[in-house]
Amino acid sequence: MRLTGKRVIALVDEEFEDLELWYPIYRVREEGAEVHLVGPEKGKKYIGKYGVPAEAEYSFEEIDAKDYDGILVPGGWAPDKLRRYGKVLEMVKELHAAKKPIGQICHAGWVLISAKILQGVTVTSTPGIRDDMENAGAIWKDEAVVVDGHIISARRPPDLPPYGKAFVDALAKA
Repeated sequence: MRLTGKRVIALVDEEFEDLELWYPIYRVREEGAEVHLVGPEKGKKYIGKYGVPAEAEYSFEEIDAKDYDGILVPGGWAPDKLRRYGKVLEMVKELHAAKKPIGQICHAGWVLISAKILQGVTVTSTPGIRDDMENAGAIWKDEAVVVDGHIISARRPPDLPPYGKAFVDALAKA
């Protein structure tokens, strides 16, 4: 239980990619971390692209990033919504400044782009947002998982096993 005592934010909004939300959550919980689902509205049930629900335990406004050891940003269409919330961008910037693990997969890179934390960072994502990542100053690689310091990125669901391991490893070291 390498992550006992660690706390992680898992962001959620409508049309998250079901596996990209739940797989990392379960992986982190398997190692003993506490994970909180955080969305725009506490108690609201958000539905993934394939119909899997996720109920927000906290609203963005209730969370103080300094109380957490890392954050997971799922893919799907949710990142296009998540990046529009100032509080989400604040959380990501605060965790980035503290060099705490930030996990992002698929389209989740949009949130990091909007937080303006990718300049000079080596990442991956779904190839569909490669141009967005590069235009934000990132160095993009077509690899299953890329770890650049505290930023852990992955392309898509088939990359979840190495992504989960890389995020857990980063959290254990933090």
